[in-house]
Amino acid sequence: MNGKTVGQIRNGLLVLLGVAKGDTEADVTYLVEKIPALRIFSDEAGKMNHSLAEIGGGLLAISQFTLLGDTRKGRRPGFDQTADPATAKRFFDQFVETLRTTTDLTVETGVFGAHMKVELLNDGPVTFVLDSRA
Repeated sequence: MNGKTVGQIRNGLLVLLGVAKGDTEADVTYLVEKIPALRIFSDEAGKMNHSLAEIGGGLLAISQFTLLGDTRKGRRPGFDQTADPATAKRFFDQFVETLRTTTDLTVETGVFGAHMKVELLNDGPVTFVLDSRA
């Protein structure tokens, strides 16, 4: 933000977190329990077999309402399903704080609601979508 780095990790996960209307604390709990335990990092044989916690990785959390953009109609995304900013910030902050207090992970963030430039060096063609309602 303004050319300053506000959150940074080395090895780990970039989590783009979108909060939808109707999300609850149960959705936050689901993600806080699921993300650190996902076995998505390679073992010695190259198989996805290690979790973020096992590799000692960090997590960079970025609030991303555009994940909820509906592009099924027209040419401009609709954002009717996004939570209001106050609710989204509350759940985003709860997600980050719960990870910080219940895990040994390094958890960094961007600035909620800010226009940011986020850099990612993606190690492999792997991206996962987690939906707490699915």
